[in-house]
Amino acid sequence: MVGKKRHRLLSLCSSFGPCDSPSPVGRRSLVEVMATGTPDSQARFGQSVKGLLTEKVNTCGTDVIALTKQVLKGSRSSELLGQAARNMVLQEDAILHSEDSLRKMAIITTHLQYQQEAIQKNI
Repeated sequence: MVGKKRHRLLSLCSSFGPCDSPSPVGRRSLVEVMATGTPDSQARFGQSVKGLLTEKVNTCGTDVIALTKQVLKGSRSSELLGQAARNMVLQEDAILHSEDSLRKMAIITTHLQYQQEAIQKNI
């Protein structure tokens, strides 16, 4: 009895091919179906797939390089902006100091003029 059940089970399984399997695991993809032709068509198909894959890989590589350059450029520009801001603050301090010095010099000049006038009156 066990032998009959096993034989029926084997014959049932052998009647289903990989494409006929009700399970999605046993189904073949479109690529597999297209690649099952003659060896010449399989080679051409393989070459076209390789060509498309190579093209996609090259495109992705180019995109990654462009993205990296853009990120580095953005990073560099933020560094330059930070440096420019620091330089501007330093220049602002220098300008304020110069303004203060000019104000003091104007006061000294006024005092010197008063002293000059006083000397001329006394002469």
